[in-house]
Amino acid sequence: MRNARPRQRKAQAEDAGEHPLAPPELAPACHLRHAAQTRLVAFSGVKEDGMAEEDGPSEASTKVQEAAASVQQVTRKRKRISGSKAEAVARRYFEAIDARDLEAALSMWSEGGHEHVRGQIDTLAPEGVRAFIGGLIDAVPDLHMEVVSTTTEAERCGVQWRLTGTFAGPGEFAGVAPTGMPIELEGFDLITVRDGLIHSNDAFTDSMTFARQIGMMPAQGSSAEQRMTGAFNAKTRLTSSLGPGDAKLVAQGVWVVQGQPGRCNVFLIEDEGGVTLFDAGARTMTRAVASAGARRGGIRRVVLGHGHTDHRGTAPRLGAPVLCHPDEVEDAEGSGGFRYWPAGLQGLPFGMRQMHRLMHRYAWDGGPVKISGTLAEGDEVAGFRVIELPGHAPGQIGLWREQDRLALSSDCFYTLDMWGRDSAPHIPEPLYNYDTEQARASIRKLAALEPDAAWPGHAGAVTGDVRSALERAADAA
Repeated sequence: MRNARPRQRKAQAEDAGEHPLAPPELAPACHLRHAAQTRLVAFSGVKEDGMAEEDGPSEASTKVQEAAASVQQVTRKRKRISGSKAEAVARRYFEAIDARDLEAALSMWSEGGHEHVRGQIDTLAPEGVRAFIGGLIDAVPDLHMEVVSTTTEAERCGVQWRLTGTFAGPGEFAGVAPTGMPIELEGFDLITVRDGLIHSNDAFTDSMTFARQIGMMPAQGSSAEQRMTGAFNAKTRLTSSLGPGDAKLVAQGVWVVQGQPGRCNVFLIEDEGGVTLFDAGARTMTRAVASAGARRGGIRRVVLGHGHTDHRGTAPRLGAPVLCHPDEVEDAEGSGGFRYWPAGLQGLPFGMRQMHRLMHRYAWDGGPVKISGTLAEGDEVAGFRVIELPGHAPGQIGLWREQDRLALSSDCFYTLDMWGRDSAPHIPEPLYNYDTEQARASIRKLAALEPDAAWPGHAGAVTGDVRSALERAADAA
């Protein structure tokens, strides 16, 4: 990161235009003018209060203006020198590639320079660049590289280029065997030059056109392309029909995405032009959850009801801050609950044990997630109040909205059995609980709020006489 302290002006080299930091480090013209005035006070006879002494005001003013103009002229000259040098280095680099002179091209790079061709390579000079440029020359032996235009600013030069040749080999390119097809590609490189050498290069090229030209992809507008697009769309529609689908409205400003395995619920709560997620469900739901969030203004944050694998699953891939109770940070950032579950999930019936082990690994868990902040009893989240419901997990929380008596309760209780079938509300599977008796107490705490609707972390909501249904669940053996 850039040092936050004010930058120290370094002493200028004898030829300031040769100094690598001269152009960007010069102060704005207004500051330079002020500095020139300050330095000329003793010689011009101008006091700090602006009154003239021996020289008249007009003469002193003229001297100051002339000095400032001289400094500005030098500044402009230095900037032009820096830009022209960056462009000169960039042009020599492309000339070396055009000449298929690998060693000359490599000599233009600084040790450890960063070459990033988007979608292809991310490597360092010299050896990484040697492999990439050498591979290109080996794959296209009659390569011709033309600079179409350049745009230069200080130490950076943007180069629009055109490459033509024959993909004749003998070498492969990007893992593709030579096809003997002619190619014509365009791209853009943003080259940064420091001390006369290439410090970095961010490059962009048209990979789709390359794939079409070598026969890897059908020609644009061809019947083959239309058939391929049709097949892809059919696959997408089939996948979408088997997945969670779009979110379903369950209350004012609250939607749920439900996905398999385990009928995991992810709630989207309207929040200042976007949505806050409550619980993150299974990893298999990532695309559905991300799409549902995007359609509603974007995901602002994720609140985990608890840190188990089937409730943190999508969180690492959503790019939003993640919050939970302080007592859940260890599991959200770590094992996902396995630290207090029996080894190998011993205690579950054999078939169920094998199935759950596979689901944790391949379907539910998206892996550890970095926690950005914590929440506790009484905190406000998008119009809801946080309520602590420990037991199934040490720091499990729910969300409560008084105005419509809506509870989002994570795994405070279940409304499905261990095979995923609907059931009456009951205590979560004891093998997965941190403290089953504490879980009973949390169900009673939730019941005492007398919700009109209580949504668990899996399957459907409890409605109607919610208090009685939850009290029966807490009292059951």
